[in-house]
Amino acid sequence: MDTNQKLEDAVEVLQQLGLKEYEARCFVGLSRLRSGTAKQLSEMTEVPRTRVYDAIRMLEAQGLVEIQHSSPQQFRAVPLEEATETLRDQYEARVERLHDALDTVEIVDTDDESPVQQVWAMTGRDAIENRTNDLVEEATDEIVLVLGDESLLTADLIDTLNEVGNGVDLLIGALTETLQDRIQAAVPDATTFISGLEWLHGENATEDETAIGRLLLIDRSTILVSSIMPETKEEQAIFGEGFENGLVVIARRLMAQGLLTVRDPKQ
Repeated sequence: MDTNQKLEDAVEVLQQLGLKEYEARCFVGLSRLRSGTAKQLSEMTEVPRTRVYDAIRMLEAQGLVEIQHSSPQQFRAVPLEEATETLRDQYEARVERLHDALDTVEIVDTDDESPVQQVWAMTGRDAIENRTNDLVEEATDEIVLVLGDESLLTADLIDTLNEVGNGVDLLIGALTETLQDRIQAAVPDATTFISGLEWLHGENATEDETAIGRLLLIDRSTILVSSIMPETKEEQAIFGEGFENGLVVIARRLMAQGLLTVRDPKQ
């Protein structure tokens, strides 16, 4: 990625964090200068000079820019570490406000009869990992997890798996012996095994085939299955709950292929 692309990427991220375009461009421009005037900043960022002042005032109010009241005025960005921490605090505060605003909202029932068995689709690795962690934390009896991609064994997932209570059976299947060794070292209390599902193995798949990401079965009633798109590497998943029937029995037996019966507390 060249410098211009990196700068445009920074502007885009700042906008996603709540800054307006001119504010983002001025902050990125100042991050390249020890200090600068409105004229210099306008020439560098192509933000109209009259709008530079408005943008700087907003950035100063957010603690991202400092102003020297000389003639002409000089502006400079606060140190990057300080700026990122300020933006992180602001972002987390917005998330907390959102949570507080919606947490007590009354659910409106549009139908008196809700199906017991429901399947939903979701997209995005962060969202799917968060759902995975939440499901693991809610388990009361058994967790069966099969990982089809080494990148999914993240630090957050490892922490969540290591916090599973002693009364919950934790069974983790791996794609390869190398991944199994990593899992066993990272989650020593888990029963690990090499998955016997041939279609999980990367060497049997072509580059344009969708790869299985993770398979998760919680308490034999909740299922999450994800796949990784070959071109974008985006993770997509389906999530279902309330499956207390033969589908779960079949799913569990498929997922646990390769797990020795004598090591499986639930067989």
